[in-house]
Amino acid sequence: MSQQLGGQPLIILRQGTTRTRGKEVQRSNIMAAKAIAGAVRSTLGPRGMDKMLVGSTGDIVITNDGATILGEIAVKHPGAKMVIEVARAQDEEVGDGTTTAVILVGALMEQAESMLEQGIHPTVIAEGYRMGMEKALAIVNSLSLKVDPTDRKSLLKIANTAITGKSIEQVKGKLDSIIVDAVMTVAETVDGKTLVDEEDVMIKKQKGPSMDDAELIRGVVIDKTRVHDGMPKKIVKAKVALIATPLEITKTQVKSKIKISSADQITAFDTQEREALKKLADAIIGSGANVLLCQKGIADSAQFYLAKAGVLAIEDVPEKDMKYAGRALNATIVDKPDRLTAKDLGTADLVEEDTEGKVTRISGCRNPKTTTILLRGTSDYLLDELERAVVDGTRVVMDAMEDGTYVVGGGAVETELLMKIREYAQTVGGRVQIAIEAYAAAYESIPRALAENSGFDPIDKLVELKNVHSSGRKNFGLNVYEGKVVDMLAEGVIEPLRSKRQSIQSASETAVMLIRIDDMMITQSKN
Repeated sequence: MSQQLGGQPLIILRQGTTRTRGKEVQRSNIMAAKAIAGAVRSTLGPRGMDKMLVGSTGDIVITNDGATILGEIAVKHPGAKMVIEVARAQDEEVGDGTTTAVILVGALMEQAESMLEQGIHPTVIAEGYRMGMEKALAIVNSLSLKVDPTDRKSLLKIANTAITGKSIEQVKGKLDSIIVDAVMTVAETVDGKTLVDEEDVMIKKQKGPSMDDAELIRGVVIDKTRVHDGMPKKIVKAKVALIATPLEITKTQVKSKIKISSADQITAFDTQEREALKKLADAIIGSGANVLLCQKGIADSAQFYLAKAGVLAIEDVPEKDMKYAGRALNATIVDKPDRLTAKDLGTADLVEEDTEGKVTRISGCRNPKTTTILLRGTSDYLLDELERAVVDGTRVVMDAMEDGTYVVGGGAVETELLMKIREYAQTVGGRVQIAIEAYAAAYESIPRALAENSGFDPIDKLVELKNVHSSGRKNFGLNVYEGKVVDMLAEGVIEPLRSKRQSIQSASETAVMLIRIDDMMITQSKN
């Protein structure tokens, strides 16, 4: 970038900076958005396909989760990075609907491409898109239905919709119940509102013979086993102590030396050390605890005394697991053993070591503030996909419980938006009307992708959907298994309102930002 000054060029941008302007940058951003949308389009819906992602180290990920796919691929184009940010934000905010949001961005940019070729100014397109977005959010709110946080039947349908289409679909019947029960267990009511912290549902993975062995544990699973073979493997009606400091003789804070000149002194020193460790062990035993979770190490002598008293002890428990266990057990984490009292102990029906998985389960906690979903699978790839499905399921159930609202799926909402926004555009007039109509047309991309991914003719299905919705049947969508347009509410295909709102808003705002860019300057880093 340079300007003439007295016949001499004035250099403004440093060497290595590339600049793209006007229609060229607009085409570049449009192509980038369409490419990213195309990368995940075939994964949409229950009959969507999976992607295999191979990293630079050879690690393999097999999934149809939009956020995972876009998080794994490396992109260079700034516009493409903005579209991927849409997926990341969608995943963080609501946990599902990432593929829908990205496909919508691609469709909006495709519509913008056509309008730019007609000579419609980018600011007019941006204004039309903003007006369309506001109308879409109002329409989707009017389409929403109420759900009670205790309505387990509806929550099961919401979880089922989120899981359907994953490669682990054959166990979704069991996972639905586990997910809903886990979330309902940790949900709290504050000032009349239901609140759920996603951190309160822990997901643990363990290799096993079957995915069907997944289970909900009303407590916690620790990825460690007892420290001493003499300790019991199983404790019924457990009283659990949580200690944050080591059960060891710690080093002094100052440099010092002990001079020992006889065997008697060695014996006395050893005896004194063992007595100090016995005192620590006795403090735990005296509190009534029969299970100990220690965040630090446990000395051999302390292990011996605890084992002799029939205490099951686990050392080096991570801080996160300690806090999680405290909430599950309703126990207090104590700094020093001599401060431990019976009131600090947590209770559980059973603490049992699983030697095959090298874990310890603490289950049957009374009124636990946290729960654990234990997943099993024959391979790491399967376990990872199981985890992604369960995370999506828990997040959508949490969203529905907190907001108390949901909408139907199967492309029903998008078809209704398509038709209602077009009607709204007729009342606006001018060039903005063209932009609003184009915004409405972008919503065709969702039912079209559902039909294509299911092996049906997208044009035929779109015509069917429009005809049905024009007669007022707003909850009708595409049954991707039979190819029929049916009542999605009756079919139980429902999802949280929050997910739909977020995908509409994030996709629309990103498209507006990209459309308004007419100059892009990229500075190459110096080697």
